Amino acid sequence: MNISVSELIVRYLECLGIDHIFGMPGAHVLPIYDCLHDSSVKTILVKHEQGAAFMAGGYARAAHRPSACITTSGPGATNLITGIANAYAERLPVLSITGETSTYILGKGGLQESSGEGGAIDQGALFASITRYHKLIERTDYLGQVLNQATQALLGRNPGPVLLSIPYNVQKELVDEAVLEQIHFPRQTALRHTPTTELADLLRAARAPVIIAGHGCIQAGARDLVAAFAERFNIPVPTSLKAKGVVAEGTALSLGCLGVTSNGDAYRYLANQADLLVFLGAGFNERTSYLWDGKLLADKKIAQVDRDAAQLGRVFQPDVAICGDIRTVVEDVFAALEADDMPPKSLERLVGHRTATAPPASNDDTAQMESFHLIQRFFSKLARCFPHDALVFDDNIVFAQSYFDVSDRNHYFPNTGISSLGHALPAAIGARCFSPDSPTFAILGDGGFQMCCMEMMTAVNYGIPLNVVVINNGTLSLIRKNQFQLYGERYIDCDFTNPDFGLMAQSFGVNHYRIETEAELDALFHDADLTGDINLIEILLDKHAFPRYLSAR
Repeated sequence: MNISVSELIVRYLECLGIDHIFGMPGAHVLPIYDCLHDSSVKTILVKHEQGAAFMAGGYARAAHRPSACITTSGPGATNLITGIANAYAERLPVLSITGETSTYILGKGGLQESSGEGGAIDQGALFASITRYHKLIERTDYLGQVLNQATQALLGRNPGPVLLSIPYNVQKELVDEAVLEQIHFPRQTALRHTPTTELADLLRAARAPVIIAGHGCIQAGARDLVAAFAERFNIPVPTSLKAKGVVAEGTALSLGCLGVTSNGDAYRYLANQADLLVFLGAGFNERTSYLWDGKLLADKKIAQVDRDAAQLGRVFQPDVAICGDIRTVVEDVFAALEADDMPPKSLERLVGHRTATAPPASNDDTAQMESFHLIQRFFSKLARCFPHDALVFDDNIVFAQSYFDVSDRNHYFPNTGISSLGHALPAAIGARCFSPDSPTFAILGDGGFQMCCMEMMTAVNYGIPLNVVVINNGTLSLIRKNQFQLYGERYIDCDFTNPDFGLMAQSFGVNHYRIETEAELDALFHDADLTGDINLIEILLDKHAFPRYLSAR
Protein backbone atom coordinates (compact mmCIF):
# COMPACT_ATOMS: atom_id res chain seq x y z
CA MET A 1 0.00 0.00 0.00
CA ASN A 2 1.21 3.49 -0.83
CA ILE A 3 1.51 6.04 1.95
CA SER A 4 3.06 9.50 2.13
CA VAL A 5 6.71 9.91 3.01
CA SER A 6 5.56 11.83 6.08
CA GLU A 7 3.49 8.86 7.24
CA LEU A 8 6.43 6.54 6.55
CA ILE A 9 8.74 8.72 8.67
CA VAL A 10 6.27 8.60 11.57
CA ARG A 11 6.04 4.82 11.27
CA TYR A 12 9.83 4.70 11.24
CA LEU A 13 9.86 6.58 14.53
CA GLU A 14 7.46 4.03 15.96
CA CYS A 15 9.67 1.18 14.72
CA LEU A 16 12.60 2.73 16.61
CA GLY A 17 10.51 2.67 19.79
CA ILE A 18 10.35 6.45 19.99
CA ASP A 19 7.39 7.60 22.08
CA HIS A 20 8.22 11.32 22.47
CA ILE A 21 9.55 13.78 19.94
CA PHE A 22 10.73 17.23 21.02
CA GLY A 23 10.59 20.19 18.70
CA MET A 24 8.95 23.19 17.13
CA PRO A 25 6.94 23.17 13.90
CA GLY A 26 7.53 25.33 10.88
CA ALA A 27 5.93 25.50 7.46
CA HIS A 28 8.48 23.19 5.85
CA VAL A 29 7.89 20.34 8.29
CA LEU A 30 4.13 20.55 8.76
CA PRO A 31 3.32 17.44 6.66
CA ILE A 32 5.20 15.31 9.19
CA TYR A 33 3.55 17.13 12.09
CA ASP A 34 0.16 16.44 10.53
CA CYS A 35 0.93 12.72 10.51
CA LEU A 36 2.14 12.90 14.10
CA HIS A 37 -1.32 14.14 15.05
CA ASP A 38 -2.74 10.62 14.96
CA SER A 39 0.43 8.82 15.98
CA SER A 40 1.36 7.11 19.24
CA VAL A 41 4.41 9.39 19.32
CA LYS A 42 3.74 12.26 21.71
CA THR A 43 4.94 15.68 20.57
CA ILE A 44 6.52 18.12 23.03
CA LEU A 45 6.53 21.78 21.91
CA VAL A 46 9.66 23.52 23.18
CA LYS A 47 10.44 27.23 23.53
CA HIS A 48 13.70 27.06 21.57
CA GLU A 49 15.03 24.38 19.25
CA GLN A 50 18.24 24.03 21.28
CA GLY A 51 16.00 22.89 24.12
CA ALA A 52 14.55 20.22 21.83
CA ALA A 53 18.00 18.77 21.15
CA PHE A 54 18.91 18.84 24.84
CA MET A 55 15.60 17.19 25.78
CA ALA A 56 16.16 14.45 23.24
CA GLY A 57 19.67 13.98 24.60
CA GLY A 58 18.38 13.79 28.16
CA TYR A 59 15.82 11.18 27.12
CA ALA A 60 18.50 9.10 25.37
CA ARG A 61 20.81 9.27 28.39
CA ALA A 62 18.11 8.08 30.77
CA ALA A 63 16.56 5.49 28.44
CA HIS A 64 19.69 4.11 26.72
CA ARG A 65 17.73 4.04 23.47
CA PRO A 66 17.06 6.37 20.51
CA SER A 67 15.24 9.65 20.95
CA ALA A 68 14.12 12.28 18.46
CA CYS A 69 13.69 15.98 17.82
CA ILE A 70 12.09 17.83 14.92
CA THR A 71 12.36 21.37 13.56
CA THR A 72 11.87 23.34 10.40
CA SER A 73 14.69 24.25 8.03
CA GLY A 74 17.00 27.25 8.30
CA PRO A 75 17.00 28.72 11.81
CA GLY A 76 15.10 25.75 13.21
CA ALA A 77 17.93 23.47 12.15
CA THR A 78 20.79 25.81 13.07
CA ASN A 79 19.35 26.26 16.56
CA LEU A 80 19.80 22.52 17.08
CA ILE A 81 23.55 22.61 16.56
CA THR A 82 24.76 22.96 20.16
CA GLY A 83 22.44 20.23 21.42
CA ILE A 84 23.38 17.87 18.60
CA ALA A 85 27.07 18.60 19.13
CA ASN A 86 26.59 17.64 22.76
CA ALA A 87 24.85 14.41 21.71
CA TYR A 88 27.73 13.66 19.36
CA ALA A 89 30.29 14.13 22.14
CA GLU A 90 28.19 11.92 24.44
CA ARG A 91 27.54 9.30 21.71
CA LEU A 92 23.79 9.62 22.16
CA PRO A 93 21.42 8.14 19.53
CA VAL A 94 19.43 11.29 18.78
CA LEU A 95 17.48 11.41 15.51
CA SER A 96 16.93 14.94 14.21
CA ILE A 97 14.35 15.51 11.51
CA THR A 98 14.19 18.84 9.71
CA GLY A 99 12.18 20.20 6.87
CA GLU A 100 13.57 21.79 3.74
CA THR A 101 12.43 23.95 0.83
CA SER A 102 10.82 21.98 -2.00
CA THR A 103 13.34 20.48 -4.42
CA TYR A 104 12.05 22.38 -7.45
CA ILE A 105 13.05 25.73 -5.91
CA LEU A 106 16.41 24.70 -4.46
CA GLY A 107 19.00 27.30 -5.40
CA LYS A 108 16.40 29.96 -6.23
CA GLY A 109 16.40 31.69 -2.85
CA GLY A 110 13.53 29.91 -1.16
CA LEU A 111 12.53 31.02 2.32
CA GLN A 112 14.79 29.40 4.96
CA GLU A 113 16.47 27.25 2.31
CA SER A 114 19.38 25.23 3.70
CA SER A 115 20.39 23.11 0.71
CA GLY A 116 23.73 24.81 0.01
CA GLU A 117 22.58 25.66 -3.53
CA GLY A 118 22.68 29.16 -4.98
CA GLY A 119 24.27 30.77 -1.96
CA ALA A 120 21.91 29.20 0.57
CA ILE A 121 23.40 27.96 3.83
CA ASP A 122 24.59 24.36 3.61
CA GLN A 123 22.87 22.54 6.44
CA GLY A 124 24.61 19.27 5.62
CA ALA A 125 28.03 20.88 5.92
CA LEU A 126 27.07 22.44 9.26
CA PHE A 127 26.09 19.07 10.71
CA ALA A 128 28.71 16.92 8.99
CA SER A 129 31.18 16.91 11.86
CA ILE A 130 28.61 16.45 14.68
CA THR A 131 26.52 13.57 13.33
CA ARG A 132 27.21 9.92 12.61
CA TYR A 133 25.07 10.19 9.49
CA HIS A 134 23.27 13.05 7.74
CA LYS A 135 21.27 13.21 4.54
CA LEU A 136 19.20 15.62 2.49
CA ILE A 137 16.57 13.29 1.01
CA GLU A 138 15.82 14.73 -2.46
CA ARG A 139 14.21 11.58 -3.93
CA THR A 140 12.18 8.63 -2.71
CA ASP A 141 13.83 5.85 -4.70
CA TYR A 142 16.63 5.44 -2.14
CA LEU A 143 14.56 6.22 0.97
CA GLY A 144 14.85 2.66 2.30
CA GLN A 145 18.64 2.74 2.07
CA VAL A 146 18.76 6.11 3.82
CA LEU A 147 16.60 4.92 6.72
CA ASN A 148 18.69 1.78 6.97
CA GLN A 149 21.89 3.83 7.17
CA ALA A 150 20.30 6.05 9.81
CA THR A 151 19.31 3.00 11.83
CA GLN A 152 22.82 1.54 11.77
CA ALA A 153 24.22 4.88 13.01
CA LEU A 154 21.64 5.14 15.80
CA LEU A 155 21.79 1.55 17.01
CA GLY A 156 25.32 0.43 16.11
CA ARG A 157 28.23 -0.24 18.41
CA ASN A 158 29.31 3.41 18.34
CA PRO A 159 26.00 5.28 18.26
CA GLY A 160 25.52 8.96 17.73
CA PRO A 161 23.16 11.57 16.33
CA VAL A 162 21.61 11.39 12.87
CA LEU A 163 20.13 14.23 10.80
CA LEU A 164 17.52 13.65 8.10
CA SER A 165 16.45 16.73 6.14
CA ILE A 166 13.35 16.20 3.99
CA PRO A 167 12.15 18.76 1.43
CA TYR A 168 8.52 19.84 1.69
CA ASN A 169 7.39 18.29 -1.59
CA VAL A 170 9.19 15.00 -0.87
CA GLN A 171 7.32 14.71 2.43
CA LYS A 172 4.05 14.65 0.47
CA GLU A 173 5.09 12.11 -2.17
CA LEU A 174 3.74 8.57 -2.04
CA VAL A 175 5.91 5.50 -1.42
CA ASP A 176 5.25 1.84 -0.81
CA GLU A 177 5.00 1.15 2.94
CA ALA A 178 7.18 -1.92 2.27
CA VAL A 179 10.14 0.50 2.26
CA LEU A 180 10.27 -0.10 6.02
CA GLU A 181 11.16 -3.73 5.35
CA GLN A 182 14.52 -2.58 3.96
CA ILE A 183 15.60 -1.50 7.43
CA HIS A 184 17.85 -3.90 9.32
CA PHE A 185 17.90 -3.43 13.08
CA PRO A 186 21.33 -4.40 14.48
CA ARG A 187 21.41 -7.23 16.96
CA GLN A 188 22.97 -6.34 20.30
CA THR A 189 25.37 -9.26 20.68
CA ALA A 190 28.36 -9.24 22.98
CA LEU A 191 31.61 -8.09 21.42
CA ARG A 192 34.29 -10.67 20.92
CA HIS A 193 37.34 -9.79 22.93
CA THR A 194 40.89 -10.90 23.49
CA PRO A 195 41.50 -13.50 26.21
CA THR A 196 41.24 -12.22 29.77
CA THR A 197 43.96 -14.48 31.16
CA GLU A 198 46.51 -11.67 31.44
CA LEU A 199 44.08 -9.44 33.33
CA ALA A 200 43.30 -12.26 35.76
CA ASP A 201 47.04 -12.80 36.25
CA LEU A 202 47.56 -9.12 37.07
CA LEU A 203 44.78 -9.23 39.65
CA ARG A 204 46.19 -12.35 41.28
CA ALA A 205 49.63 -10.76 41.62
CA ALA A 206 48.51 -7.35 42.85
CA ARG A 207 48.57 -6.43 46.53
CA ALA A 208 46.45 -3.28 46.20
CA PRO A 209 44.47 -3.27 42.95
CA VAL A 210 42.00 -0.50 42.15
CA ILE A 211 39.15 -0.54 39.65
CA ILE A 212 38.58 2.82 37.96
CA ALA A 213 34.97 2.54 36.81
CA GLY A 214 33.86 4.72 33.93
CA HIS A 215 30.65 5.43 32.09
CA GLY A 216 31.27 2.35 29.97
CA CYS A 217 30.21 0.26 32.98
CA ILE A 218 26.80 1.93 32.92
CA GLN A 219 26.48 1.61 29.14
CA ALA A 220 27.26 -2.10 29.40
CA GLY A 221 24.68 -2.64 32.15
CA ALA A 222 27.48 -3.76 34.44
CA ARG A 223 26.90 -1.64 37.56
CA ASP A 224 25.77 -4.54 39.76
CA LEU A 225 28.44 -6.89 38.40
CA VAL A 226 31.31 -4.45 38.98
CA ALA A 227 30.07 -3.79 42.53
CA ALA A 228 29.80 -7.54 43.22
CA PHE A 229 33.30 -8.15 41.79
CA ALA A 230 34.77 -5.39 43.95
CA GLU A 231 33.04 -6.70 47.07
CA ARG A 232 34.06 -10.32 46.48
CA PHE A 233 37.76 -9.48 46.14
CA ASN A 234 37.99 -6.35 48.35
CA ILE A 235 38.98 -4.01 45.50
CA PRO A 236 38.42 -0.27 46.08
CA VAL A 237 36.60 1.61 43.31
CA PRO A 238 36.85 5.27 42.37
CA THR A 239 34.74 6.37 39.42
CA SER A 240 34.89 8.96 36.72
CA LEU A 241 32.43 11.84 37.00
CA LYS A 242 29.95 10.24 34.58
CA ALA A 243 30.09 6.95 36.47
CA LYS A 244 29.25 8.24 39.97
CA GLY A 245 27.19 5.55 41.67
CA VAL A 246 28.55 2.48 39.84
CA VAL A 247 29.56 1.48 43.35
CA ALA A 248 27.38 3.22 45.93
CA GLU A 249 29.30 6.21 47.24
CA GLY A 250 29.74 6.31 50.99
CA THR A 251 30.15 2.53 51.20
CA ALA A 252 33.28 0.70 52.35
CA LEU A 253 34.93 0.13 48.97
CA SER A 254 33.96 3.40 47.30
CA LEU A 255 36.74 5.96 46.89
CA GLY A 256 34.28 8.45 45.47
CA CYS A 257 34.84 10.43 42.33
CA LEU A 258 38.23 10.81 40.71
CA GLY A 259 38.82 14.22 39.25
CA VAL A 260 40.42 17.62 39.52
CA THR A 261 37.35 19.18 41.16
CA SER A 262 36.81 16.37 43.70
CA ASN A 263 37.99 16.25 47.31
CA GLY A 264 41.24 14.45 46.41
CA ASP A 265 40.61 11.27 48.40
CA ALA A 266 40.68 8.97 45.37
CA TYR A 267 43.75 10.75 44.01
CA ARG A 268 45.72 10.23 47.21
CA TYR A 269 44.89 6.52 47.37
CA LEU A 270 45.82 5.90 43.74
CA ALA A 271 49.03 7.88 43.95
CA ASN A 272 50.24 6.48 47.28
CA GLN A 273 48.75 3.00 47.75
CA ALA A 274 47.68 1.27 44.53
CA ASP A 275 49.92 -1.09 42.59
CA LEU A 276 47.44 -2.03 39.83
CA LEU A 277 44.90 0.18 38.06
CA VAL A 278 42.12 -1.49 36.08
CA PHE A 279 40.30 0.99 33.86
CA LEU A 280 36.81 -0.27 32.99
CA GLY A 281 35.22 1.92 30.32
CA ALA A 282 36.90 5.01 31.74
CA GLY A 283 38.68 7.61 29.69
CA PHE A 284 41.61 9.51 31.17
CA ASN A 285 40.54 12.99 30.22
CA GLU A 286 41.62 16.32 31.65
CA ARG A 287 39.28 16.20 34.64
CA THR A 288 39.71 12.54 35.58
CA SER A 289 43.49 12.60 35.23
CA TYR A 290 44.15 15.81 37.16
CA LEU A 291 45.50 17.29 33.94
CA TRP A 292 47.34 14.02 33.22
CA ASP A 293 49.26 13.99 36.50
CA GLY A 294 52.04 11.39 36.14
CA LYS A 295 51.84 10.38 39.84
CA LEU A 296 48.57 8.55 39.21
CA LEU A 297 50.15 6.01 36.85
CA ALA A 298 53.74 5.91 38.06
CA ASP A 299 55.15 2.58 39.28
CA LYS A 300 51.92 0.66 38.69
CA LYS A 301 50.66 -2.02 36.39
CA ILE A 302 47.80 -0.80 34.21
CA ALA A 303 44.97 -2.69 32.52
CA GLN A 304 42.37 -1.10 30.27
CA VAL A 305 39.06 -2.57 29.09
CA ASP A 306 36.88 -0.66 26.63
CA ARG A 307 34.39 -1.49 23.90
CA ASP A 308 35.95 1.21 21.71
CA ALA A 309 39.35 0.16 20.37
CA ALA A 310 40.24 3.80 19.77
CA GLN A 311 40.24 4.41 23.53
CA LEU A 312 42.87 1.76 24.22
CA GLY A 313 46.26 3.38 24.71
CA ARG A 314 44.89 6.77 23.69
CA VAL A 315 46.56 8.72 26.51
CA PHE A 316 48.59 6.07 28.39
CA GLN A 317 50.23 2.74 27.59
CA PRO A 318 48.44 -0.15 29.37
CA ASP A 319 50.22 -3.38 30.22
CA VAL A 320 47.04 -5.26 29.26
CA ALA A 321 44.48 -3.85 26.81
CA ILE A 322 41.19 -5.58 26.08
CA CYS A 323 38.68 -4.43 23.49
CA GLY A 324 35.36 -5.95 24.42
CA ASP A 325 32.04 -5.71 26.17
CA ILE A 326 32.81 -4.71 29.76
CA ARG A 327 30.16 -6.94 31.30
CA THR A 328 31.40 -9.97 29.38
CA VAL A 329 35.05 -9.30 30.29
CA VAL A 330 34.28 -8.86 33.99
CA GLU A 331 32.18 -12.03 33.97
CA ASP A 332 35.06 -13.98 32.43
CA VAL A 333 37.65 -12.64 34.89
CA PHE A 334 35.25 -13.18 37.80
CA ALA A 335 34.79 -16.84 36.79
CA ALA A 336 38.54 -17.38 36.37
CA LEU A 337 39.38 -15.96 39.81
CA GLU A 338 36.54 -17.86 41.45
CA ALA A 339 37.78 -21.09 39.85
CA ASP A 340 41.14 -20.47 41.52
CA ASP A 341 39.37 -19.53 44.76
CA MET A 342 41.42 -16.33 44.90
CA PRO A 343 41.11 -14.85 48.39
CA PRO A 344 39.97 -11.25 48.90
CA LYS A 345 42.72 -8.68 48.93
CA SER A 346 43.87 -7.24 52.22
CA LEU A 347 42.21 -3.96 53.15
CA GLU A 348 45.18 -2.90 55.28
CA ARG A 349 46.22 -0.15 52.89
CA LEU A 350 42.67 1.14 52.52
CA VAL A 351 42.16 1.21 56.29
CA GLY A 352 45.48 2.98 56.73
CA HIS A 353 44.56 5.48 54.07
CA ARG A 354 41.27 6.30 55.77
CA THR A 355 42.74 6.62 59.24
CA ALA A 356 45.64 8.78 58.06
CA THR A 357 45.40 12.48 58.72
CA ALA A 358 44.15 14.35 55.68
CA PRO A 359 46.27 17.26 54.47
CA PRO A 360 45.66 20.24 56.76
CA ALA A 361 43.16 22.73 55.43
CA SER A 362 44.39 26.23 54.76
CA ASN A 363 42.55 29.27 56.05
CA ASP A 364 41.25 29.81 52.53
CA ASP A 365 39.99 26.22 52.35
CA THR A 366 38.23 26.55 55.72
CA ALA A 367 36.55 29.78 54.68
CA GLN A 368 35.58 28.19 51.38
CA MET A 369 33.95 25.23 53.15
CA GLU A 370 31.97 27.60 55.34
CA SER A 371 30.79 29.47 52.25
CA PHE A 372 29.62 26.23 50.65
CA HIS A 373 27.85 24.79 53.70
CA LEU A 374 24.35 25.29 52.24
CA ILE A 375 25.26 23.58 48.99
CA GLN A 376 27.02 20.76 50.82
CA ARG A 377 23.96 20.30 53.06
CA PHE A 378 21.67 20.36 50.02
CA PHE A 379 23.51 17.47 48.38
CA SER A 380 23.68 15.57 51.65
CA LYS A 381 19.90 15.84 52.12
CA LEU A 382 19.30 15.01 48.46
CA ALA A 383 21.25 11.76 48.89
CA ARG A 384 19.42 10.86 52.12
CA CYS A 385 15.88 11.81 51.05
CA PHE A 386 16.10 10.33 47.55
CA PRO A 387 18.27 7.19 47.82
CA HIS A 388 16.93 5.53 44.68
CA ASP A 389 15.39 6.21 41.27
CA ALA A 390 16.22 9.94 41.27
CA LEU A 391 17.35 11.60 38.04
CA VAL A 392 19.88 14.37 38.69
CA PHE A 393 21.09 16.49 35.78
CA ASP A 394 23.88 18.79 36.84
CA ASP A 395 25.46 21.66 34.93
CA ASN A 396 27.34 22.86 38.01
CA ILE A 397 29.35 19.67 38.52
CA VAL A 398 32.05 21.05 40.82
CA PHE A 399 29.98 20.78 44.00
CA ALA A 400 28.33 17.43 43.28
CA GLN A 401 31.67 15.82 42.54
CA SER A 402 32.70 16.20 46.18
CA TYR A 403 29.42 16.62 48.08
CA PHE A 404 26.89 14.30 46.42
CA ASP A 405 27.13 10.63 47.37
CA VAL A 406 25.35 8.87 44.52
CA SER A 407 23.80 5.53 45.43
CA ASP A 408 23.91 2.55 43.12
CA ARG A 409 20.17 3.02 42.51
CA ASN A 410 20.25 6.67 41.56
CA HIS A 411 21.14 8.23 38.22
CA TYR A 412 23.53 11.16 38.04
CA PHE A 413 24.00 12.91 34.70
CA PRO A 414 26.76 15.53 34.77
CA ASN A 415 27.03 18.07 32.01
CA THR A 416 29.98 16.57 30.19
CA GLY A 417 29.95 16.30 26.38
CA ILE A 418 30.81 19.81 25.23
CA SER A 419 29.90 21.21 28.69
CA SER A 420 27.38 23.72 27.40
CA LEU A 421 25.57 26.01 29.81
CA GLY A 422 21.79 25.74 29.91
CA HIS A 423 21.81 21.98 29.40
CA ALA A 424 20.48 20.51 32.66
CA LEU A 425 16.95 21.91 32.64
CA PRO A 426 15.82 20.76 29.17
CA ALA A 427 17.77 17.50 29.48
CA ALA A 428 15.97 16.76 32.74
CA ILE A 429 12.61 17.38 31.07
CA GLY A 430 13.49 14.86 28.38
CA ALA A 431 14.56 12.27 30.93
CA ARG A 432 11.40 12.74 32.99
CA CYS A 433 9.33 12.03 29.86
CA PHE A 434 10.98 8.61 29.75
CA SER A 435 10.71 8.00 33.51
CA PRO A 436 7.54 9.82 34.63
CA ASP A 437 7.63 8.57 38.23
CA SER A 438 11.27 9.42 39.02
CA PRO A 439 12.06 12.47 41.18
CA THR A 440 13.97 14.76 38.84
CA PHE A 441 16.43 17.56 39.59
CA ALA A 442 18.14 20.02 37.27
CA ILE A 443 21.02 21.87 38.93
CA LEU A 444 22.37 25.00 37.25
CA GLY A 445 24.18 28.22 37.93
CA ASP A 446 22.21 31.41 37.52
CA GLY A 447 24.05 32.27 34.30
CA GLY A 448 23.21 28.94 32.68
CA PHE A 449 19.64 29.07 33.97
CA GLN A 450 18.98 32.31 32.11
CA MET A 451 19.99 30.58 28.88
CA CYS A 452 17.18 28.05 29.18
CA CYS A 453 14.72 29.30 31.81
CA MET A 454 11.78 29.54 29.39
CA GLU A 455 11.83 25.75 29.03
CA MET A 456 10.29 25.67 32.51
CA MET A 457 7.11 26.64 30.70
CA THR A 458 7.48 23.51 28.60
CA ALA A 459 7.36 21.53 31.83
CA VAL A 460 4.34 23.58 32.92
CA ASN A 461 2.54 23.13 29.59
CA TYR A 462 2.82 19.34 29.78
CA GLY A 463 2.60 18.90 33.55
CA ILE A 464 6.10 17.44 33.82
CA PRO A 465 7.22 17.51 37.49
CA LEU A 466 10.66 19.00 37.89
CA ASN A 467 12.93 20.61 40.48
CA VAL A 468 15.12 23.36 39.06
CA VAL A 469 17.89 24.21 41.53
CA VAL A 470 19.62 27.50 40.72
CA ILE A 471 22.84 28.47 42.48
CA ASN A 472 22.40 32.22 42.72
CA ASN A 473 25.62 34.18 43.08
CA GLY A 474 25.25 36.81 40.36
CA THR A 475 28.34 35.75 38.47
CA LEU A 476 29.75 33.30 35.98
CA SER A 477 31.69 31.42 38.64
CA LEU A 478 34.24 29.65 36.44
CA ILE A 479 35.14 32.91 34.68
CA ARG A 480 35.41 34.83 37.95
CA LYS A 481 37.55 32.03 39.43
CA ASN A 482 39.92 32.07 36.48
CA GLN A 483 40.16 35.85 36.50
CA PHE A 484 40.93 35.70 40.23
CA GLN A 485 43.60 33.01 39.89
CA LEU A 486 45.19 33.75 36.53
CA TYR A 487 44.47 37.35 35.57
CA GLY A 488 45.21 39.40 38.67
CA GLU A 489 41.55 39.89 39.69
CA ARG A 490 40.90 41.92 36.54
CA TYR A 491 37.21 41.05 36.44
CA ILE A 492 35.36 41.64 33.19
CA ASP A 493 32.00 40.35 31.94
CA CYS A 494 31.52 37.83 34.72
CA ASP A 495 29.15 39.67 37.09
CA PHE A 496 25.50 40.48 36.43
CA THR A 497 22.19 41.30 38.12
CA ASN A 498 19.60 38.54 38.29
CA PRO A 499 15.87 39.00 37.87
CA ASP A 500 13.61 38.34 40.84
CA PHE A 501 13.32 34.56 40.58
CA GLY A 502 10.33 34.57 42.91
CA LEU A 503 8.36 36.79 40.55
CA MET A 504 9.55 34.67 37.63
CA ALA A 505 8.26 31.52 39.33
CA GLN A 506 4.97 33.26 40.10
CA SER A 507 4.55 34.24 36.45
CA PHE A 508 5.28 30.66 35.41
CA GLY A 509 2.79 29.34 37.95
CA VAL A 510 5.38 27.18 39.74
CA ASN A 511 6.50 26.98 43.36
CA HIS A 512 9.46 29.08 44.48
CA TYR A 513 11.86 28.47 47.35
CA ARG A 514 14.67 30.86 48.25
CA ILE A 515 17.28 29.19 50.45
CA GLU A 516 19.51 31.38 52.60
CA THR A 517 19.64 29.35 55.84
CA GLU A 518 19.88 25.75 56.93
CA ALA A 519 16.40 26.01 58.43
CA GLU A 520 14.97 27.01 55.06
CA LEU A 521 16.79 24.12 53.41
CA ASP A 522 15.48 21.65 55.98
CA ALA A 523 11.95 23.00 55.47
CA LEU A 524 12.30 22.54 51.71
CA PHE A 525 12.98 18.82 52.04
CA HIS A 526 10.37 18.40 54.77
CA ASP A 527 7.49 20.38 53.28
CA ALA A 528 7.91 20.67 49.50
CA ASP A 529 6.62 18.08 47.05
CA LEU A 530 9.88 17.34 45.24
CA THR A 531 8.41 14.41 43.32
CA GLY A 532 5.13 15.64 41.88
CA ASP A 533 5.40 19.45 41.62
CA ILE A 534 7.35 21.91 39.50
CA ASN A 535 9.66 23.86 41.80
CA LEU A 536 12.16 26.66 41.27
CA ILE A 537 14.70 26.51 44.10
CA GLU A 538 17.42 29.12 44.44
CA ILE A 539 20.34 28.62 46.80
CA LEU A 540 22.25 31.78 47.55
CA LEU A 541 26.04 31.78 47.35
CA ASP A 542 28.63 34.50 47.82
CA LYS A 543 30.12 35.30 44.42
CA HIS A 544 33.58 35.55 46.00
CA ALA A 545 33.39 31.89 47.08
CA PHE A 546 34.52 29.37 44.50
CA PRO A 547 36.58 26.18 44.53
CA ARG A 548 40.30 26.83 44.53
CA TYR A 549 41.32 24.12 42.06
CA LEU A 550 43.42 25.47 39.22
CA SER A 551 41.95 25.31 35.73
CA ALA A 552 44.06 24.32 32.77
CA ARG A 553 46.00 27.20 31.29
